[in-house]
Amino acid sequence: MGAYYDEIEIEDMAWDEEKRVYHYPCPCGDRFEISRRQLADCEDIATCPSCSLVIRVIYDPLEFEDEPPDEDSSGEGNEEDEQEESDSNSDHFEDALEKLTITDDAPRTIAVSA
Repeated sequence: MGAYYDEIEIEDMAWDEEKRVYHYPCPCGDRFEISRRQLADCEDIATCPSCSLVIRVIYDPLEFEDEPPDEDSSGEGNEEDEQEESDSNSDHFEDALEKLTITDDAPRTIAVSA
């Protein structure tokens, strides 16, 4: 990435419990934001949702290495969606196996014109 607007230490940022992000004031009037999950994934760039400015967050990645995945307010629904997606993927796999045929015949050559 190119130039950063600034480099800010994590201690100088404020934690927003409601949005579950660290934030820091941006000159445009909004604020730079970065989540604990991003920090755990060694992402050190906080972005401003209103403008193109970014800052680099200076922090100790070891403090965030045990961070659990971000949780949405509908945590149980996500698990069900994942299960449905997993089921539909396995259905496609089973359908493909049902249609699979193995023969000892030599492959046929098909001519295709351009």
